[in-house]
Amino acid sequence: MLKKSILFAMCLFFLAGCGQPRQNELEKVGLLVPDTISDQVWGTKGYKGLLKIQSQYGAEVFYKEGMNNEDAVREAVNEMSGKGVNLIFGHGSEYEAYFEGLNEEYEDIRFVFFNGDADGENVTSLNFNANAMGFFGGMIAGEMTSTNKVGILAAYEWQPEIDGFYEGAFYQNPDVEVKIQYVESWDDVRTALNYTDEMLAEGVDVVYPAGDGYNVPVIERMKEKGLYAIGYVSDQSDLGENTVLTSTIQHVDRLYELVAEKYQAGELASGNLYFDFQDNVIEMGTYSPKVDKAFQEKVEQQIETYRQTDKLPNQL
Repeated sequence: MLKKSILFAMCLFFLAGCGQPRQNELEKVGLLVPDTISDQVWGTKGYKGLLKIQSQYGAEVFYKEGMNNEDAVREAVNEMSGKGVNLIFGHGSEYEAYFEGLNEEYEDIRFVFFNGDADGENVTSLNFNANAMGFFGGMIAGEMTSTNKVGILAAYEWQPEIDGFYEGAFYQNPDVEVKIQYVESWDDVRTALNYTDEMLAEGVDVVYPAGDGYNVPVIERMKEKGLYAIGYVSDQSDLGENTVLTSTIQHVDRLYELVAEKYQAGELASGNLYFDFQDNVIEMGTYSPKVDKAFQEKVEQQIETYRQTDKLPNQL
């Protein structure tokens, strides 16, 4: 009788694990995006990251678009949980609020989101340490302005690249005046263009549109005026090599691969994680032929010094 009880318990144990991935076994991965994967900027990069995980690990992947409210996210998480997904990327800072509480209901799922404060053993926040990329973009702007007036169109005040850009522009050009406007949205094109026109009227000739939803229209406006811009998130030199001096690139797709690698190895920490040039997920984009080659080389040398020392040029 005792042997039968032991055998029965063993059967239950193995059946309970059947079909369910282990916590660090990367079998099924989910992606939630607030808008679309077809925006050619932020959403597209997240989707490419998901496809890279699928290709590299043979994982089954799922994604949901338009996940911009709590009810939609809750429904999507419940659906993905039913399919055995145990790693879910919330592609934006808004998912900090959406995942709060859900992580306790779905303890077998690792929740990952961007630019927030992660709370919970199964929650991770990914943060681009973007101050440095802003700094080097600011250096380019400070060097290339002929009016000594450059502008930043920030989405939100908390973006670290904003302070970095300001410091870099001033480091390169102590006479520069940096004008800053906050759009209070990633994709409010009308407000961003209104601020752009105001800056142009004040003599600004280089603009850094640090919002992935409105940066392309702003760059197009600068192109119309024969002025300069610094690209954001993606290499945007294809919008005009004589307009886009360089770009501050965040390789979201590479970061997704890195997270998957850490998860698979059981090394993905909870809490807030930070990534920078040293992790090969941030870099400067193609330089415009308008930027002197010697100055390009100077910036790249300073970036390499930063990679090695964690010190920006104004800290050496």
